[in-house]
Amino acid sequence: MSEFDYGPVELLLVAFPAGGPTPAVLEAISELIESETIRLLDLVIVSRSATGEITAVDIEDVSDEYGFGTVELEASGLASDDDIRELAEDLPLGSSAALLVVEMLWAKKLANRMSDAGGFVVHTDRIPALVVNAALAALAE
Repeated sequence: MSEFDYGPVELLLVAFPAGGPTPAVLEAISELIESETIRLLDLVIVSRSATGEITAVDIEDVSDEYGFGTVELEASGLASDDDIRELAEDLPLGSSAALLVVEMLWAKKLANRMSDAGGFVVHTDRIPALVVNAALAALAE
């Protein structure tokens, strides 16, 4: 029987035009960590200036400012400079974002069982909640 050390991992870049994640967003992330739904592997605050300059700050350098003083990152540095630069190019000028690298703990057992059966993931897509809700609302009209 397979037993992976880690389950599937996702990189999420979430833009915040007003400067950064709100306390409510940080609370939601903390709740997911505490409920063991996700494991936060890495977290970087990324900004793109009005002129397009990209800066990145590891959450460990500003953890108290964002309320993550007690959260230990499992794989700090997993989001490489190249990842950060490439993803930040999609940010609107003058905005900030949180780049989260999260392990989907809920999917780890499924990944183990699929591997045991000789299965492997060929393709995966994530459809953002905003898109799903808009599509379903349009269908209901």
